[in-house]
Amino acid sequence: MSQIILSERSENGIITITLNRPQAANALNKELLVQFNELLDTLANDSSIRCVIITGNGEKAFCAGADLKERKGLANHEVEKAVSQIRDTFTKLEALPQPVIAAMNGVAFGGGLELALACDLRIASASASFGLTETSLAIIPGAGGTQRLPRLIGVAKAKELIYTAARIDSAEAEKIGLISRAIEPSQLLQEAYLLANRIVQNGPVALKQAKKAIHHGMETDLQTALKVEEWCYAATIPTNDRLEGLQAFSEKRKPVYKGQ
Repeated sequence: MSQIILSERSENGIITITLNRPQAANALNKELLVQFNELLDTLANDSSIRCVIITGNGEKAFCAGADLKERKGLANHEVEKAVSQIRDTFTKLEALPQPVIAAMNGVAFGGGLELALACDLRIASASASFGLTETSLAIIPGAGGTQRLPRLIGVAKAKELIYTAARIDSAEAEKIGLISRAIEPSQLLQEAYLLANRIVQNGPVALKQAKKAIHHGMETDLQTALKVEEWCYAATIPTNDRLEGLQAFSEKRKPVYKGQ
């Protein structure tokens, strides 16, 4: 099996994951999904990893979505299984305890954009373009796009993009909140790493609990969400990191957090 998911860890707990099928626009085939799932399982239980960056190899594509050449020969029940595998993979990605940044180095269409939507933050090359283009193929987004996109940019705009299968540029994507900001292509990974580095300066337990509070709170009413926030805050109180933060503040120094 060739290595089509690359990973590189830094000393400060940042891991960069690269989709490595540039000859196929980093499309999601079976082999890539198997390797991606194996890595996600490892990350979910690795407390030394504090932030995740996901990008694609090459300058043209972050991820073009499902591998349509592979899918063309599948029977109906096999298509359902393939879509389910992608959906489950993105759900697993979204559930990672660490903050995840999509550094979108090029086009992100269909499942490629759905992959980015399962991340916490999205930054992109100024030359990138985006779209949930499935209706142009007589299908619909099936790996979370119909649910995550409206939650991110609002129902009306999401319907417009999905119904029309529109492709938008990075300026429009930033305007509607699909990405946080557009960056010169040569600076994208550097900016992603700088963003990740700012994140990992903070308490690991606090980051995990903040992510949990936001994700669960957004799926319920305000009063229940406030209770979720209360529970997540309570999880940070007995930690050594909280005491270290107070001590460092009083001593006017940078805290050294250990995730404990």
